[in-house]
Amino acid sequence: MPMTMAEKLLAKAVGRPSVKPGDVITPDPEMVIMHDGYVETAHRQLTQIGYKRITRPERVVILTDHNVINTSPRAIEQSRANRRIAAEWQVGAFYDVGRGGHGHIFPMETGMVRSGMFLISYDMHCTNFGAIGAFAMRAGPDIPIVLATGTMWTMVPETLRIDLTGAFQPGVYARDLGFKLSRDLSSGALGVEYDDRVVEFGGVAAASMPVSERIALCNTLTEIGVNNVLFPPLSYTGEKIAGGVVSDDDAPFESRITLDLGVLGPQVALPGGPDRAVDIATAIGRPVDQAVLGACGSGMYEDFERAAALLRGKTIAPNVRFFVVPGTNAIAQRMMESGLTKDFMDAGAIFLPAGCGPCAGGVGAPLGSGEVSISTAATNGAGRMGARDAECYLASPVTVAASAIAGRISDPRKVDR
Repeated sequence: MPMTMAEKLLAKAVGRPSVKPGDVITPDPEMVIMHDGYVETAHRQLTQIGYKRITRPERVVILTDHNVINTSPRAIEQSRANRRIAAEWQVGAFYDVGRGGHGHIFPMETGMVRSGMFLISYDMHCTNFGAIGAFAMRAGPDIPIVLATGTMWTMVPETLRIDLTGAFQPGVYARDLGFKLSRDLSSGALGVEYDDRVVEFGGVAAASMPVSERIALCNTLTEIGVNNVLFPPLSYTGEKIAGGVVSDDDAPFESRITLDLGVLGPQVALPGGPDRAVDIATAIGRPVDQAVLGACGSGMYEDFERAAALLRGKTIAPNVRFFVVPGTNAIAQRMMESGLTKDFMDAGAIFLPAGCGPCAGGVGAPLGSGEVSISTAATNGAGRMGARDAECYLASPVTVAASAIAGRISDPRKVDR
């Protein structure tokens, strides 16, 4: 029976030779990942119904990436509770402040999450793991069910296959494609269903796309309600994996389309959501108060490397606060060793510790009332990075860097290098 990549990974997780869309299954995760923001709530809910232990604690990983900087008495108490709960539950791994980094990047960096794995995660942006060919199912507030029983039910989804051809123009990257796809899928312009579907990328351009770019694309599409995003198997460091799980040539995709990367220009997502993408010409000139590089979709070394290439030898506009948030401690260390940290600091940027940064509700660098930001955050709904009446624009790392230099939203293709 021919199967898609997603169906093969789910069939493996339930120990069956095959599954098909619509099947209700209870897959067995190789790992369960939680971030620091929900641990205390999950513990309270389980305690209220009599659970003193969790199932297979050795498979549970907790990472501190949302409240890396404790900016309130409540945050201090929550961090203290997380340490106590991790010890009480005897979790397999607890990566606290300074010991890991972002929960959607660090597990791949360390090899905990690998191509072909099935895992369950609390947070929706676990679709990042599809960049290397792993299937991460988001549990959200149902994570206590997983902690108590070891699994939860799900329905095998349909798959939308998108074949990528061509190559990006200079100044255009996967984040731009993610915004454009989010707009065109949600508006119906592409004429295919996407809601609760797995989006699988294929074609020559997808196979050769580096992990950093794959992560950006997996991350952006999450916001419009796709079930998951998958790329052909690849190691975190970029090596192809022989014999990895891929779709059969005659796999029963619900829909299949082809996109040419060469026709795409830089995009900017207007405040309200990544699907509110427009060609950059529409947004050029909007003054910005704050620029942010980082978060789970654009926190890789390569993201900062591209931005630094624009910044080198320049200074950011005097009216702009520019925050840089490495995805992991190892990425931050590499930036220091390679000189990227100096490039950013010479330009006037401010570094925050590895993790979510301001994308987690403005932690560490909130926006004030009426302020405008441009960032690589995961999303940009009202209040996402501080005041609800602040304007949050989203763009690729190079567009954010170009805008920080100019003090207004700018086209990265027009910055002198």
